[in-house]
Amino acid sequence: MKKQLLLLALIAVFSCKNDKAENDLNEDQLQANSTDTVEEMEFKVVDSKFIDNDELWSPFESELSKFSGEVYEEVKALVFEKSIPQIQQAIDEGKLTYEELALFYLSRIKEYDRDNELSLNSVISLNPDIIKEARKKDELKSSAKNHHPIFGIPVLLKDNINTAGIPTTAGAAALQNNNTEDAFIVQRLKENGAIILGKANLSEWAYFFCGECPSGYSAVGGQTLNPYGRKILDTGGSSSGSGVAVSANLAPVAIGSETSGSILSPSSQNSIVGLKPTIGLLSRGGIVPISSTLDTPGPMTRSVIDNAILLSAMSGTDPKDPASKSAGREEQNFYADLKATDLKGKRFGAIKSLMEDTLYVRAVNDLKNAGAEIVEYEAEEINLPNFVRLLNLDMKKDLPEYFKNYGGEVEFENVKDVVDYNSKDTLSRAPYGQALFLGIVKDSATADEFAAIKDTLNRNGTRFFEKPMKEHNLDAVLSINNYHAGFAAVAKYPAITVPMGYTSNNAPRGLTFIGKPFTEQQLLQWAYAFEQTTNRRKTPENYNE
Repeated sequence: MKKQLLLLALIAVFSCKNDKAENDLNEDQLQANSTDTVEEMEFKVVDSKFIDNDELWSPFESELSKFSGEVYEEVKALVFEKSIPQIQQAIDEGKLTYEELALFYLSRIKEYDRDNELSLNSVISLNPDIIKEARKKDELKSSAKNHHPIFGIPVLLKDNINTAGIPTTAGAAALQNNNTEDAFIVQRLKENGAIILGKANLSEWAYFFCGECPSGYSAVGGQTLNPYGRKILDTGGSSSGSGVAVSANLAPVAIGSETSGSILSPSSQNSIVGLKPTIGLLSRGGIVPISSTLDTPGPMTRSVIDNAILLSAMSGTDPKDPASKSAGREEQNFYADLKATDLKGKRFGAIKSLMEDTLYVRAVNDLKNAGAEIVEYEAEEINLPNFVRLLNLDMKKDLPEYFKNYGGEVEFENVKDVVDYNSKDTLSRAPYGQALFLGIVKDSATADEFAAIKDTLNRNGTRFFEKPMKEHNLDAVLSINNYHAGFAAVAKYPAITVPMGYTSNNAPRGLTFIGKPFTEQQLLQWAYAFEQTTNRRKTPENYNE
């Protein structure tokens, strides 16, 4: 069976030396990181050394003490595993309030996320004003006609997304006091009525920091754990906390970010829906970067309808983000016509080498039975040369720009400053080392060399999809989890993953649709049709209470 592509697979085997052999990636290497272990993992660090639980929960003590077990159960019947439209219907019918909704998720985070035998370590921080904001939504709901479906819904943000009133740490000790204004997508969420729940744990610096660390680890947040196999199954990275929290119903929806696989991987690994949009569809302004060439935020949800709603709520052109400005995509409604399609006549490419995977074969047959035309083909062997160097060179340039334009009052100007800071206390700040940051500091290239690296990667990635799509007249290519996320990243193709089942050791798997740029509406429609036909997602069994 093919192995999972995590961002770690792009970097852990390669030590960031500027050596062609160590920076060229082919398909087998892209799939070289297995997460199918059945033995309990060993971690250097599990629990956070930086989060003060008393301080975290002090703003909510009074309200939570009044939120009785009986009320919790009543709310749970209306909220647990429910979609945003179902939650909004309960609120419209007077069965539920936004305040109760916020208290429900706070209760679950307190119960399941830290300091017990089921703890998942998926949340780094909470919005101290969430109860007050939820009450305000309750006051406004009757007068807010035709409000966006995201109105009053708590949204968890990956902790590399700037949020006013909550530090944006990227999981790094260096950024514990990085107090900023809202990122553009957070502004859009708030304008549409969303409530920020808090910040999700992540693989530190979006998994481009230590090289030897497990996915889901950050100094600030500790080790995120997979609810389907705690300390047994990988969480996926880097948006691990976002994936875990949504899967275990600690949040209704969450935002992740992806450079190469960082939404698709944790979404697949935690049996939820994750969309990696076309670069430029959503703003990257105010998000701690790896690569301005490849980075994008994206929605992570339990259902496709919620994914479309959340994507819509973030959309809009940011004039300060060159990719967003160039794309020129104004606010879009991705959810209204979600059901207005079926799979009849749609042509999907199934990669022959993946047909060894029984869950993939079943999913392909599900699509075929729903009317889709399946074309099996041999994927061309294409390398992605200097992929790691692209990340090195971009982050060397992009992180200083983030500090200058979006950062709070932190004492750092570049990657080297962070390396020096961590070196003063590696035990707590960098227990797995900081090999990738050291690689960034050492790397350099002329403008022409950098342009050539980006051009080659884009051409190779585009060829990987474009050639079979043209030859076989395909609407999309079907993959597993994030196996081909590297190619989609450099080609700037969007992708969506949907739960398709579980392996013999209960590891979730996702069917991934990869389409042409700016086909998010179609991807969501196809994913919705597959989801409604199969309904394969199951709640992690230890997190049903």
